[in-house]
Amino acid sequence: MQEPFWLVEFSSESDAKLLTSRSVSLRKCLELWGHEKSIDLLHSTVRGKSGSFAAYFEPSKSFKIEVETVGRHFTQQEKVAKLEAFDYLPIRGPVKLKDPDVCLQYIEFYGTRTVNIPTTPYEVFFGRNVASGLRQLLKKLSLKTRKFIGNTSMDPQLSLLMANQAQVNSGSIILDPFVGSGSLLVAAAEFGGYVFGSDIDYLMLHGKTKPTRIKQQKRAKDESIKANMKQYNLGHKYID
Repeated sequence: MQEPFWLVEFSSESDAKLLTSRSVSLRKCLELWGHEKSIDLLHSTVRGKSGSFAAYFEPSKSFKIEVETVGRHFTQQEKVAKLEAFDYLPIRGPVKLKDPDVCLQYIEFYGTRTVNIPTTPYEVFFGRNVASGLRQLLKKLSLKTRKFIGNTSMDPQLSLLMANQAQVNSGSIILDPFVGSGSLLVAAAEFGGYVFGSDIDYLMLHGKTKPTRIKQQKRAKDESIKANMKQYNLGHKYID
């Protein structure tokens, strides 16, 4: 059975944050406080360890607890009941739903199959959210809202993965010799690189090809790679 999580050991929290700071496939990284095969066992484990995490329960630290179920749907009311089951935690700080000092996460994993879903989870997890990946970039760089796209525009996630493979960093100089509509340039510039490109297709390079969006009759005069860079406030990274 495929599992959408990894158990990884880091030498420090800063190492975990460093990894997630460039990951576009990773959603979040948790400091694991409990991992069991049943809900009751998890609560027993977390209850026994709660004293070790007293520093996160200080009155000065705001908090929230998120409940996530993978492979099975629950109503909001059912999720609230799961959250309230952690009422034994000695949390003394105020609740803050946006940008709290401490975000705790409870996860129930019911597998990845869409049929014969079990009534109880295969595994349950509880821990502190240490860092999140860069999934928000997928929405920010979505082709649906990009100014200039073509038939070969690359999916943002693939573009960002390729930029990571190229180890693009602040100050890198990136040339895409088959630039097309510039998807790879956008991703590389997002990671701090200075970018430029070339292409055998003159019309594509200058935004003169037929539009690829449904119902769009003709391209706008300002559709271009440069317009894309300006759209994402990356114009200063474009070597034109």
